[in-house]
Amino acid sequence: MAADAACQFQKIQIQREGTTFDVYVVGKENAPGVVVLQEWWGVDYEVKNHAIHISQIGDGYRALIPDLYRGKVALDVAEAQHLMEGLDWQGAIKDIQASVKWLKENGSAKVGVTGYCMGGALSIASGVLVPEVDAVVAFYGTPSSELADPSKAQAPIQAHFGELDSFVGFADVTAAKSLEEKLKSCGLPDEVHIYPGCSHAFMNASPEALKRRKDMGLADENLGAIDLAWSRFSAWMGRFLGSA
Repeated sequence: MAADAACQFQKIQIQREGTTFDVYVVGKENAPGVVVLQEWWGVDYEVKNHAIHISQIGDGYRALIPDLYRGKVALDVAEAQHLMEGLDWQGAIKDIQASVKWLKENGSAKVGVTGYCMGGALSIASGVLVPEVDAVVAFYGTPSSELADPSKAQAPIQAHFGELDSFVGFADVTAAKSLEEKLKSCGLPDEVHIYPGCSHAFMNASPEALKRRKDMGLADENLGAIDLAWSRFSAWMGRFLGSA
């Protein structure tokens, strides 16, 4: 991420239940809000790229990234795995709830949640467990049954998966189909999209992210799928959050 992009963010601290965490906010005040949840890497350049993009969609959104890892960022897969496994998932849900409430108390009439990989799983869980959430768009991640049951969703959920995703039970086609079945039973609007020829983290298109994906053996690059996913994101959030 370019230095000028990093400067667009306002860093704010939010308190909840005796803990304080940083959030990064970008976009115009009084616009609908979107909480943007990190991949297992932490709050790095790519989740910030996504938040900036979201803030500029349509009439604009106010995007907020909560730092679920409290400042830690992984530099390799082993470290990312370690950080994700060490995450207090229930605490992360509380961070998300506090972030949604902050946006609603600071000018956003409606607030959605989106996330990628680990953040995708958490965004679906927030649609089940956080009643203040108005809409969810999740990318290649599903919550464990211990964390949340998507058939009990309280918010409309749209989800995106790559056909070639190899994260079995978490983001592969079987996990996507299972999520679709559960969402159908909750009675709220839902969409599950599977992108042919795409593997995990296919939305990550910056030069740094493409190198990291290639290092992980994910060599596909599909700008058409990225554009389609963003257009679906835009339609979903516009429908349930309203235009800014």
